[in-house]
Amino acid sequence: MKKILDIVPDLLSIPYSRIWTSYDKEADVLYINFKKPSHADDSELTDDDTIIRYEKGEIVGITILNASKKGKSKKLIKPKNLA
Repeated sequence: MKKILDIVPDLLSIPYSRIWTSYDKEADVLYINFKKPSHADDSELTDDDTIIRYEKGEIVGITILNASKKGKSKKLIKPKNLA
């Protein structure tokens, strides 16, 4: 429970009012969606195995590959429309 409470400030800073998540344990992939339904028309793969999905230039989701191996990092992912 403490881990969840610790990320509340980060969750509240996300500029989306709704967030859907699902985790595929077998594939070790975490899916985070900011719009349902989303129809991504573009995506980019970052250097840290994260796929950022876009719809009309707006981020609609993030797919984190090898999710269980991710830890707290100071590295900020910079999507192309925020760079």
